Amino acid sequence: MRIVALYASILALLFVALSVRTLRMRRRLKIAIGDAGNQAMLRAMRVHSNFAEYVPLSLLLIYFVEASGANSLLVHFLALCLLAGRASHAYGVSQVDENYAFRVLGMALTFTALVTASACLLYLHWSP
Repeated sequence: MRIVALYASILALLFVALSVRTLRMRRRLKIAIGDAGNQAMLRAMRVHSNFAEYVPLSLLLIYFVEASGANSLLVHFLALCLLAGRASHAYGVSQVDENYAFRVLGMALTFTALVTASACLLYLHWSP
């Protein structure tokens, strides 16, 4: 279970960085709660919350894949897809003049990790 632990720790650091970025923006803009109609604040909030929405379930599924004894290259592939996907999505959504390619790539990589891990686990469940 060492592969998932490595990526989980990297993703946790990225989550902290996104959290600090959002907190600093709140302080700079003097916005205690919500986005106060500020586009940059809204984007920072959505980047942070979107990360929090997708990473836990994805990591859990990848952990189960690793625990099932899957090839380590598959586990690295899934975790790298998740890490690169979340980084790309965060970068894309953070830009007020957004280049949607980063968001699309981020979601595609994240969904690749989610769907592939789910498919592997379903296959293992129903295979003899």
